[in-house]
Amino acid sequence: MMNYPSSKLPDVGTSIFTVMSALANEHKAINLSQGFPDFNCPEPLINLVTRYMHEGFNQYAPMAGMPQLRQKISLKTEKMYGFRPDPDTEITVTSGATEALNAAIAAVVKAGDEVVVLEPCYDSYAPVIRLCGGSPIYVPLALPDFSVDWDQVKKRLSSRTRMIIINTPHNPTGAVMTKQDMGRLANLLDGTDILVLSDEVYEHMVFDGQQHYSALQHPQLRARSFVVSSFGKTYHTTGWKVGYAIAPPQLTSELRKMHQFITFSTATPFQLAIADFMDEENHYLELPDFYQAKRDFFLEQLRQTRFEVIPSAGTYFQLARYSGVSDAYDLDFAKRLTTETGVAAIPVSAFYHDKTDNKYLRFCFAKSEDTLRAAGEKLAKV
Repeated sequence: MMNYPSSKLPDVGTSIFTVMSALANEHKAINLSQGFPDFNCPEPLINLVTRYMHEGFNQYAPMAGMPQLRQKISLKTEKMYGFRPDPDTEITVTSGATEALNAAIAAVVKAGDEVVVLEPCYDSYAPVIRLCGGSPIYVPLALPDFSVDWDQVKKRLSSRTRMIIINTPHNPTGAVMTKQDMGRLANLLDGTDILVLSDEVYEHMVFDGQQHYSALQHPQLRARSFVVSSFGKTYHTTGWKVGYAIAPPQLTSELRKMHQFITFSTATPFQLAIADFMDEENHYLELPDFYQAKRDFFLEQLRQTRFEVIPSAGTYFQLARYSGVSDAYDLDFAKRLTTETGVAAIPVSAFYHDKTDNKYLRFCFAKSEDTLRAAGEKLAKV
């Protein structure tokens, strides 16, 4: 009998996104669980990919990313955040933001290190920390607005803290960190060697006149940060898996050591097409209004239900509290909502290491009005 090695992640199963999407497919439910649009990316972008494929750009890209794309990222970063990273030494194109997050953690976290993680949080952070021999140190965000309690963060810092992970705009809650938050973080880390991993994949989805404030805009944070972005979110191309990381040269060098052995490089024709399409600045400049309109439309639908909502400040996710509807555990309620009502959502307990249940579900509103309207009609019957 073969003795297989024990699991490195014995408590990790199939992701909640896969579980809920599969359940939605099985029961032909409206899928507002997994975070992807149900509309296509811009047609000119498709045409550009096709053109580059026909022109023969189908082989390996340079490990760090196509030079044309890294140059465009540099120029855009300067336009948006007032800082122009060096395309050769500070920008790395990755196979999705998740790979960039993985590479950044793996580059610097060693056995015995601690990494502060703000909960609820995206589900890839902690497993990678643990695989590197580190320990996630969890700090809960403060209800009901999911703001950062910096006094609590300060209490969890220690001589073993290697990194703190922040995410703004925040998945799953839609909360947005302010310039003041970044200042508090910089003050906390002043005089330490603690690094920052700033997950900013929803940078162009901030609503109600607010602005996204990047770690790149704060000189003290910029000097110690990996900042991760996603073309998948910006251009409605989550299936292309193209993201990037910006970091100081020394950190970039270490990140690339990981990147070259995880994927080595990212799809060439996608990179070239995105580089060309980045000249269409209106696409990302108008994205806040585009998604705010969808958020507002979905909120209109939810106001006809018994769910409680506070409008999302960013991302394309909206939380809804169902405590006035049911006292069931959120995973059970989410499954029942899928199988009996016909709408799939993500239970927010999945974003907590101890499965904390505050009776919230996360809905994705990156959908057509027809989809959102149909979902609202079903949810009104709950």
